[in-house]
Amino acid sequence: MALHLYDPLDPSWSDPAATRAERDRTFHICSDCRICVKLCPSFRSLFEMIDHLGGTEFVDGLTPAQHKRVVDECYDCKLCYVICPYTPDQQQEWRIDFPQLMLRSSIGQTDAGQVSRSARLLARTDQQGRLATALAPVVNASARFGPARLAMEKVTGIARDRLLPTYQRVRFSKWFRERRPRGPAPDAPERGAVALFPTCLVEYQEPAIGKAMAGVFEHNGFTCELPEGQVCCGMPWLDAGDADRFRDAAQRNVDALLPVVEAGRSIVVPQPTCAYTLKDEYPAFLGTDAARKVAAATFDAAELLMNAHRAGPKLDTNFKGRTYETITWHAACHYRAQQIGPRSSQLMQLTGAKVQMVERCSGIDGTWGLRAENVEMAHRVARPLMEKVRESSADLVTGDCQLANTAIEEATAKRPVHPLQVLARAYGIEEDGT
Repeated sequence: MALHLYDPLDPSWSDPAATRAERDRTFHICSDCRICVKLCPSFRSLFEMIDHLGGTEFVDGLTPAQHKRVVDECYDCKLCYVICPYTPDQQQEWRIDFPQLMLRSSIGQTDAGQVSRSARLLARTDQQGRLATALAPVVNASARFGPARLAMEKVTGIARDRLLPTYQRVRFSKWFRERRPRGPAPDAPERGAVALFPTCLVEYQEPAIGKAMAGVFEHNGFTCELPEGQVCCGMPWLDAGDADRFRDAAQRNVDALLPVVEAGRSIVVPQPTCAYTLKDEYPAFLGTDAARKVAAATFDAAELLMNAHRAGPKLDTNFKGRTYETITWHAACHYRAQQIGPRSSQLMQLTGAKVQMVERCSGIDGTWGLRAENVEMAHRVARPLMEKVRESSADLVTGDCQLANTAIEEATAKRPVHPLQVLARAYGIEEDGT
């Protein structure tokens, strides 16, 4: 199977006829396998439509509208790639990459003018974040349920009944520049410097996660740097099917991060979608040595901490602050898609907690689940996760993905915190970062 099928830089990748042919081929293989039927609406709809036609041999008879339905119902969780027996790295004759095929198809729909207006509006995270943080009290008040949310739905496409993360007046980067770095714990080894990629969610809406990240790393002997010039990872532009704007964001971040990588720094990311994007999408869509270097140096925050703990010297386990006996941890889709193992769970277990992992989708996946046209389906997708959280009697609910955490709070009234905040509390690092 030609590798150009998986190369966004190959001219045939954007050819509608070639994309349709690859969907036919992939749908045929998926219909024979059906291991992913339990994962998401795309597969259930696909197999129902194929069976209605008479079976797998009639895949070619699916209409353009039916193809579009499969593409639109994919929220890019990546989990089908994780469990697929036919993925490109398996070196088998029937090699497929369903998530990238859906992304390829979505970009094709955008090129043809078939794009969600709300998806494009939601992709402007930095523009919205700069304005919203400057007017945080007003913006947060208008984001509550009521008439203002109805108007917001009509303008932006964000569903009126979705709970949204709130904006903070002091952005993470401002706090980081003005703070006094935290000293290491007694006897903590010098582990060198790491570069923080805080993500737009931490920068504008949840700087407390970034403060916990800096505090935990510094407590364990790391020096933290915040390279200038970073922007949103660009994944919302891929959600909107705009490959050009995604490449622009990716290139800006590669330009900002490459100097620190070449200086020997690792890049630490606290949000799983953004970590996945830097690791996997940047090399694919930019195709440069610089993008590959940045990808190779990128780590989820818990991933790097547990790597350091296992390689030695071990992290500080003298916890004098607040700890929890039991924790429910939501293993988000893009966390699992990185295939790094349950590093966040292992990190929290260092505090003495018994951690129960829940591997169910939140139905958010970037901006997909916030959009009004998807909200009903998103709630159905998320129902098993929310039932597990409601049933949990654990002392605390945690999760790495802040958008998923917000969805959990909306559905269960339990407010999850990031695993890094669990470690910060256990070390006695104040929530406000002081």
